[in-house]
Amino acid sequence: MTQTSSAPAPSPRDLIHTAIWQEVPEPDNPYATRTAYCRGFDVYGEMTGNARWIDMLWLLFRPELPAPPTLAALEALAVALANPGPRDPSVHAAMCGGVGGSTAAAALIAALSVGAGRRGGARDVHDAIAMWRDCGADAAAWKHQADEPADTPIDVFPAGSCVPGFDPHGASVPHSVRQLLAAMDALAAGPCTAWLHAQLADVCDTVGLPLAVSGVAACVLFDLGFTPEEGEMLFLLLRLPGAAAHALEQKAGGFKQFPFYTMELQQETA
Repeated sequence: MTQTSSAPAPSPRDLIHTAIWQEVPEPDNPYATRTAYCRGFDVYGEMTGNARWIDMLWLLFRPELPAPPTLAALEALAVALANPGPRDPSVHAAMCGGVGGSTAAAALIAALSVGAGRRGGARDVHDAIAMWRDCGADAAAWKHQADEPADTPIDVFPAGSCVPGFDPHGASVPHSVRQLLAAMDALAAGPCTAWLHAQLADVCDTVGLPLAVSGVAACVLFDLGFTPEEGEMLFLLLRLPGAAAHALEQKAGGFKQFPFYTMELQQETA
């Protein structure tokens, strides 16, 4: 798959400006797309049937495809994040929407809203990537930054209470988090991921908290060159498939089969 030179140059008259996407309209209908280009690649004529979803995802954020190992690392992270599971608050929110009869859009909006914050959510990933950018591989500096946060403009999110990417309520690093970190290191995601994997015990001792999935995701995304804002957006996006699937499952099963609060539901409906 190669970039084509047939993508038209943008006209000075164009009212829609984007470096990501270009469209050629049908000659008989200016509102219908004849050909679409993503970063110069013909989406329907070349990419469809040849490119992977992860290729398109990367090109939406970057002008060129990276080396195969980089794409492999992002794809592996996407698999790991695809379903946070019913214990995760974002998925639970989507399940509540589904079982309550909400529309598909409402269930996904619930997952996005609940999964957007600083307790293992997308803002936590944003803050952790910023921490890597500002402090590098220095767990002591992370702790200092969390204990003495700098004055920042008014934020829509409540202030963080611990080092981002770590679980303030955890007892130890979960086995699944260790597995994810090891897998990303084996895929050569980058030097920060390798360092975090090798120094995990010492890092957690210094921080005083166990590493969370959001911390692994932030480290990998930083290694792959994503900014805090890009990492936040990707974390929200990549976790939606599980929320969608669980919402549909609960909508089909009904509230009497909802996997939480069974006793209370039986008492209320008795």
